[in-house]
Amino acid sequence: MQKLDPVNILKESIAPFVISVEKVAHVQPNNTLEHALLILIKSGYTAIPVLDTNFKLHGLITKAQILDSILGIEHIEPERLETTKVSAVMSKTLARMKDYEPFERALSYSINHPFVCVEDDLGAFIGIITRSKLLAYLNGYLHEQKKTK
Repeated sequence: MQKLDPVNILKESIAPFVISVEKVAHVQPNNTLEHALLILIKSGYTAIPVLDTNFKLHGLITKAQILDSILGIEHIEPERLETTKVSAVMSKTLARMKDYEPFERALSYSINHPFVCVEDDLGAFIGIITRSKLLAYLNGYLHEQKKTK
């Protein structure tokens, strides 16, 4: 990863931190919850973006949302996994930003979100920035600052 200018860290673009769409686990709105749950379990993530076939961002699906959707009044109804679509359960509220926006905004979003979705000016999904990647960089920066004092 490219080193950011430590003097202007909060104003620098988040572009160097973006994990490209090709490396991001995701599902489509018309996928079943069963498919989404399999992707989530195999990837080890608790949440993934929902993209259409043109890589436009539609929302976010989480393990918790899927599990909540199969809870009946008296028992779990796993058969719902095969018939319910991701679009019926996904959240449309998520952290999103452009790849030229500042590090400070991504850091701010990461307080309440495990990752930030990144789009271009036309709304095409580019990738994500994870909280852990931001914190790792910030941690390294702070350690460097400590050494220079």
